[in-house]
Amino acid sequence: MNQTVSARRRSLIFLNILIACIASSMLSTAMTTALLPISTDLGVSVTTGQWMTSGYSLAMGITMPLTAFLITRFPTKRLYLSGIGIFLAGLVISGFTSSFAVMMAGRVLQACGNGVLMSMAQVVLLTIYPDEQKGSIMGWYGLASGAAPVIAPTLAGVLVDWVGWRAIFYLALLIMALAFVFAVFVFDDVLQTCRKKFDALSFGISVLAFGGITLGIGNLGSYPLASPATLAPLAAGVAAAVLFTIRQLRLPQPFLQLRIFRSQGYTWSVVGSMLLYLVMMGSSVLMPLYVQSVMGYSATVSGLVTLPGSLAMSIVSPFAGKIFDRIGIKKLFVTGALFMLLSNVGMYFITLHTPLFVASLLNVVRCVAIGCLMMPLITWGTAQVDGAFLADASALLTSLRTIAGAIGSAVFVGLMSFLSGRSAAAYGGGAQMHGMNLTFLCMALGSLALLFVAVFLVHTGRERARRRA
Repeated sequence: MNQTVSARRRSLIFLNILIACIASSMLSTAMTTALLPISTDLGVSVTTGQWMTSGYSLAMGITMPLTAFLITRFPTKRLYLSGIGIFLAGLVISGFTSSFAVMMAGRVLQACGNGVLMSMAQVVLLTIYPDEQKGSIMGWYGLASGAAPVIAPTLAGVLVDWVGWRAIFYLALLIMALAFVFAVFVFDDVLQTCRKKFDALSFGISVLAFGGITLGIGNLGSYPLASPATLAPLAAGVAAAVLFTIRQLRLPQPFLQLRIFRSQGYTWSVVGSMLLYLVMMGSSVLMPLYVQSVMGYSATVSGLVTLPGSLAMSIVSPFAGKIFDRIGIKKLFVTGALFMLLSNVGMYFITLHTPLFVASLLNVVRCVAIGCLMMPLITWGTAQVDGAFLADASALLTSLRTIAGAIGSAVFVGLMSFLSGRSAAAYGGGAQMHGMNLTFLCMALGSLALLFVAVFLVHTGRERARRRA
């Protein structure tokens, strides 16, 4: 339908998506810097408090399979405004609460709204722009969706120290309210819809599958594998995932089209995105903890340590889109995976006496990797499937990578706590640093897996972004 949308209207829709994306993506990681003060203020431990981030990702991942149905069933403008409205409700709840349970309710609403907005944004942009512009436009979109979560800890650190953690929600509320008003005037119904019956059973099974697996793995940080808190949800999630897959492959009109995994290119884009988010979200939580808990600096300093990386990503993301349009995914994939591996290996060698600027430089390398990979993987992956299944491809990829991010946040924080505790007798005051080093080494293994996929399993060469009719 890109032929029916004028260039001016495309630009206005794109600008509106960017504004909403900045506010919604910012809230996915802003809690990392504010984790300690919010946890203290609401009377919970850091391990419990980190669910403000991983629980957010979990709820968003659970919502996204539903968006493939919503996008094809409801008019674009009405659904987009509904997503913003749900997000606004969550901001109000979280910004004014004094209870952790209510805070989490607000975070779940924010995640549901963001899940709808993220899936819609990708499908809308890939629909209204011509093939030769898709890589570039997704690069600019990646600047907002990728840089906002990385800049957010810096901004959150300043707000926490100077105003208070509630200001994070107030700022996002202001930006999202402006996006809502803007969308009323500029958005159009640009996506085709059809009358499609809602498969409540499939959705319920998908919730159990995604939720059970993420909750079970997330609890590994607090409970042993054999404990009911870990094993029960994990087993239920795996069983539900198998049942969900069988059901979708048998249905004449599936709730979520899983046959798109027959495309190797799409499959490896999903695997790469999941590995990227696993490591990226884990490091986004650990970096502030390193600066604040291990090194003893303020939230503002923690934010400033990540700022150069945010600037690097803002430079790399648009160029990555243009490079992808020219040369395809292979070289970008290998470069990004290699940079991610180097950044995590470097953090393994950080000590209590290492200057903070070293960690900041390593974070720059990590952000360059994210800029090289985040949007190009989506653009490349969705280009491998039939255009009729674009909503399914976008929802599946975004959902699975988001859940991988939730797993990364929960597992790596729990792993750091576990390793620090086991190191107390041998390392004394340096136990936390030792636990941090070993956790980043584990992230390096994830980065190595990402590099393996890029080098040995991606064979697209100069393949360009394209939508198959």
